[in-house]
Amino acid sequence: MTSNRQDAWSQDEDLLLAEVVLRHIREGGTQLQAFEEVGKKLSRTSAACGFRWNSFVRKQYKSGIDLAKKQRKENKKKHPQGSVVVGHEIEEDTPETLNSYNSITNSLSLEQVIHYLKNVNETIQDGDSIIEDKKKLEVQIEELKKEVNHLRAENENYEKKLQLLEEDHHSLLTIFEKARKMALLQGSEDKVKFQMDKNGNLQRVQK
Repeated sequence: MTSNRQDAWSQDEDLLLAEVVLRHIREGGTQLQAFEEVGKKLSRTSAACGFRWNSFVRKQYKSGIDLAKKQRKENKKKHPQGSVVVGHEIEEDTPETLNSYNSITNSLSLEQVIHYLKNVNETIQDGDSIIEDKKKLEVQIEELKKEVNHLRAENENYEKKLQLLEEDHHSLLTIFEKARKMALLQGSEDKVKFQMDKNGNLQRVQK
């Protein structure tokens, strides 16, 4: 015989509980049937499963419950015969549901309640830690944004300086090229001389 677990609920177990309960909603099952099915799979009591669903998991699946409710209504329209469900509906906060909830919570042991409260406290602490980490990250993001803007402004300044240097470099190259051509021309003129030919005409000759 498997002993009933009393340890804290994991995220995977919460997900399984939600999936089974939502399936029972769609198919027109009862709350207790869903809790008993989950309890067998997780080696927990149906009372513990009901307490976990009503106090924590249910709040996270409001949209899923609404969708399952619509699907159940559509199924009832398609199959009107045999659609009556014995017991209360899972998603309705009727007096029957509240009475069932009270009977479930009353059947829990003090140790189970303590484990549940510890789990809730850990969840709250994790949430506070996440919020604090989020605030720190937001501050870091703002600082990084300022640093990026500063670096972008410096980069634009350097680009302007680089453009001016490139223009100066181009101007210097143009001046050097002109000076080189003038030097070559001057050098070639120094090598040229003239002499008188037999007919008395000046003739240009190389040195």
